[in-house]
Amino acid sequence: MQALVIVAHGSHLNPDSSTPTYDHADTIRDVGAFEEVRTGFWKEEPSIAEVLRTVEADEAFVVPLFISEGYFTEQVIPRELKLDGWDVADWDSDGLSASHVTLPATDVPDKTVHYCGPVGTHEAMTDVIVRRAETVTGDPDVGDGFGLAVVGHGTERNENSAKAIEYHAERIASMDRFDEVQALYMDEEPEVDDVTDYFDSEDIVVVPLFIADGFHTQEDIPEDVGLTDDYRTGYDVPTEVEGHRIWYAGAVGTEGLMADVVLERAADAGANIGDALEVVREKTRTTQEAPRE
Repeated sequence: MQALVIVAHGSHLNPDSSTPTYDHADTIRDVGAFEEVRTGFWKEEPSIAEVLRTVEADEAFVVPLFISEGYFTEQVIPRELKLDGWDVADWDSDGLSASHVTLPATDVPDKTVHYCGPVGTHEAMTDVIVRRAETVTGDPDVGDGFGLAVVGHGTERNENSAKAIEYHAERIASMDRFDEVQALYMDEEPEVDDVTDYFDSEDIVVVPLFIADGFHTQEDIPEDVGLTDDYRTGYDVPTEVEGHRIWYAGAVGTEGLMADVVLERAADAGANIGDALEVVREKTRTTQEAPRE
């Protein structure tokens, strides 16, 4: 038997933090790719430390719903899962290429655990970002005449924080679909505050590379880019800012197609998922939401 375990940060303060995790777990559960689909959180219940004990299958594929490699994927999650013999060097990663490693977990010695790299660095995330632009504009062919800003947190304390954002921005730029593509950050240059300085395009789609909507995506970024002076008053999509129309998409992790990336990670680690990828892509395409007014 195969089980999928999706692990995420969660939050004691933001009740919506875990919503994308549960949504993607439900999507994957519905397509029947695994006998079991479980979720675990760092800051909520069920906890990462206990989740493997709830798994009945003898083989578990653990996929972190995180954007970047770093502290959580390299220290917190392996420690909480009690992976025996974990060494980050096993991934042999440059900050983008962590794939998977197979290890036992000390408190469930009868199970084989395949620990996967984070969803945010997988190449399939590029498609999710593009889909997010399609969703917010309501146009499946969006691109011509549009700029695209891929926004990350960024931090000078961890160089891997920006790598995923740069990676996907470069991949999308190579598609020649959007007139302009730019990686922007909250806490390092180039900053999202100055988004209109980096585009000539009249229309700009802003996609934050965050898993869940929360303080940064619902308050900080909308105020930083000039959509509103006070997030509590709301804003229109699109909103005109300094002669540009800003189409603000919110957290990429809330996009239904994220379930595809989770499945891709598990498949890369050896999971037998049948035609689940095709089913998920079709399902999330047909349920694409209309643009906000």
